[in-house]
Amino acid sequence: MFYIFKTKLVANKDDLDSFDNHIWSGQAFSLKVDKVLAHERSKYQDILIFKSSTHGNVLVLDGVIQCTEHDEFAYQEMVTHLALFSHPMPRKVLVIGGGDGAVLREVLKHECVESVTVCEIDETVINLSKKFLPHMSLAFSSSKLKLAVQDGFDFLKEHKGEFDVIITDSSDPIGPAKKLFSKTYYDLIKEALTEKGVLSSQGECPWLDMKLIKNVIKHVSTLYPRVAYAVGFVPTYPSGQMGYLLCSKDEKHDLTVPQKMLSESEVRRMNLKYYNSDIHRSAFILPQFIKEVIAFIPSFLSF
Repeated sequence: MFYIFKTKLVANKDDLDSFDNHIWSGQAFSLKVDKVLAHERSKYQDILIFKSSTHGNVLVLDGVIQCTEHDEFAYQEMVTHLALFSHPMPRKVLVIGGGDGAVLREVLKHECVESVTVCEIDETVINLSKKFLPHMSLAFSSSKLKLAVQDGFDFLKEHKGEFDVIITDSSDPIGPAKKLFSKTYYDLIKEALTEKGVLSSQGECPWLDMKLIKNVIKHVSTLYPRVAYAVGFVPTYPSGQMGYLLCSKDEKHDLTVPQKMLSESEVRRMNLKYYNSDIHRSAFILPQFIKEVIAFIPSFLSF
């Protein structure tokens, strides 16, 4: 059997010809399913976890692959460490989304972090991840964790000027994650950050979502004096590439240069498989087709 974008198990390859999806029309990504481990409909979304033949266990929300044990580190490390290494001393961190626990795992690799709040709207995602994605969810037992099972909008309204770094680890802009790409959401994040706070957000795929990316960057550029966009490779994401949006409230802050340069021994100690200081700098060097769309926006960092 195969799993492809959209929660549908396809029995044979011939059926793939007639299948399409409403998010990325005309294309699909498939993985062979060895065993369905869990398939539930929560209050918010369809949740599927299956064991694949090549990528380990796979988490799927509303038909879209969120992470696989094979390559999850590529996304989790970038969305986390681009932000935390861009801040001089991140002590309080907020993760919005992140129900699988992997961003939490990466945040806690920074010894300076004193507390991490994970605000996840869907408790079912957390519970299933603890059971079937143990390598990603292992940090849920940390004493530094504060878990808030609630809507991210409501949480942000209650916490003004509190967090040094806020990471949006959301799915694509459908279902409960749709409003995490709205103007109001980014307004609330700014209010929840400290004076020199840094935002990191899943920035969609520039090959498929350039219009959305442009609109989001255009708005956040009116809120933050520093805005930057980075790209990295994630094989099981659409087109194999993911974007990351970084913003800082500090106008003197160059997000493209890490505040701390890691030695090889430090990279190994943190068990990093994708992120390093060279990757941090190079991730912001953009292909021309991206630069031409968004480089004109005020405060955007372009090279």
